[in-house]
Amino acid sequence: MQFMLDRSIKKPMYRQLAEQIENGIISGDLSQDQPLPSERELAKKLQINRSTVVTAYDELEAIGLIVRKKGSGTYINTDIWGLTHKRVPNWGRYVEDGSFLPNLPLVQKLRNETEQEGMINLSSGELAADLLPNDQFARILKDHAFDEHLGYDHPLGDAGLRETICKHVKTYKNMVVDPNSILITSGAQQAIHLIVQCLLKPGDTVAIEDPSYAFSLPIFQSFGIRTLLLPVDQYGLNPDDIVALQRKHRIRMLFLNPDYQNPTGTKMSLERRKRILELSSKYGIPIIEDDPYNLTSFDGRIGPTLKSMDDNENVVYISSLSKVVASGLRIGWIIGPEKVIKRLSDGKQQIDFGHSVFPQWLANQFLDSPQFDKHVSNLRIQLRERRNALILALDSLTKNEVTYLVPQGGIHLWCKINHEIDEYKLLEESMKKGVSFVPGRIMGSTNGYVRFTYGKGNGASIQEGISRFVYALRSYGV
Repeated sequence: MQFMLDRSIKKPMYRQLAEQIENGIISGDLSQDQPLPSERELAKKLQINRSTVVTAYDELEAIGLIVRKKGSGTYINTDIWGLTHKRVPNWGRYVEDGSFLPNLPLVQKLRNETEQEGMINLSSGELAADLLPNDQFARILKDHAFDEHLGYDHPLGDAGLRETICKHVKTYKNMVVDPNSILITSGAQQAIHLIVQCLLKPGDTVAIEDPSYAFSLPIFQSFGIRTLLLPVDQYGLNPDDIVALQRKHRIRMLFLNPDYQNPTGTKMSLERRKRILELSSKYGIPIIEDDPYNLTSFDGRIGPTLKSMDDNENVVYISSLSKVVASGLRIGWIIGPEKVIKRLSDGKQQIDFGHSVFPQWLANQFLDSPQFDKHVSNLRIQLRERRNALILALDSLTKNEVTYLVPQGGIHLWCKINHEIDEYKLLEESMKKGVSFVPGRIMGSTNGYVRFTYGKGNGASIQEGISRFVYALRSYGV
């Protein structure tokens, strides 16, 4: 049997070799009567390192397909299908071959290592423990008896919560919606996944902001969706870029985060919002508006969302309580045309049979109480103070080596390092010093940027975190 390795593909050569040997064993093309080629012989024949063959044989031995006999050679296991031998599934193959792609290794590293003791976390996009309404939740649980039905809920989510969300978006965002146009989700991330899974198909093209949180999501690649990039400046994305892309490609959807965008913190201008809605109507392109930060406006003024300006049902609106109440509550929602919501609801039912009853009840109690407005008002004050602490630390320690736009809401500060630098290596050095941030290339196509999150820490920890970052920057040679 001839083995052929393709060096032009991403699959490791040891994996290609192991698969070909496994297929040869199963098909019978490789005889059990003869030993397999020695590691040295096969490496020479294929012009690869011997270690590549060793790794392939190690994997095949681990799953019981081959046995190594000292002084004799490597043989196909004659008891593969017998009762005395138990085959172990090749879990490594399953892990690598699944269609749902894993997060980037660096994203996994940040998630796993930022919780280590002593690490100052300026990377995680969530609120600090002292910003969460724990006391208000405790009071709700004390003063209100939970007597809801604990079976499966309505396919769209709890009816009471959806009614409350209708009042909430009318009060805060000037949006008039019907409860049947709302689907409760497990945060905004599930909402994005449902939209991609239920409304798009492999080969479709969508446009996302650059940089953006969506840039870091493997969901598009997992489902074979092609992504085009729309650069973001201090006023958001330029609508003319949409026109240029549409001339060359058939854009199926726009994914936008207009208010205090993650990661840049920018707020899209009213003129650009109007123009984008015009283009959406002209070309028939749906807009997915992700709005986690609108309520965090530091001056308390909440501008119009794209959805509130939409007269043609072109906008599907996503929001959640993750960035303004508590990420662990896992309450988000999608607002859109009823036929769309019905389709997304069916997709959610297939995944989890609907959202958990208890967090919906708790979210409804809090969102419908006077305590919610007090909480949001205090949150704005606290986030503004932490933003100021971060800026003060940067200004006093970096000596113009870092530039940024000052966000007027949200929880992120997007910084440009004014030197040529590999931000991945800078992150590695920073984490050795005990502070984490998000390298810009995770969220965009341009090098030399970092994202700091000021919602996770307090003034003292932010100051110390930036001090450690600057120390890492100096160690890196800047």
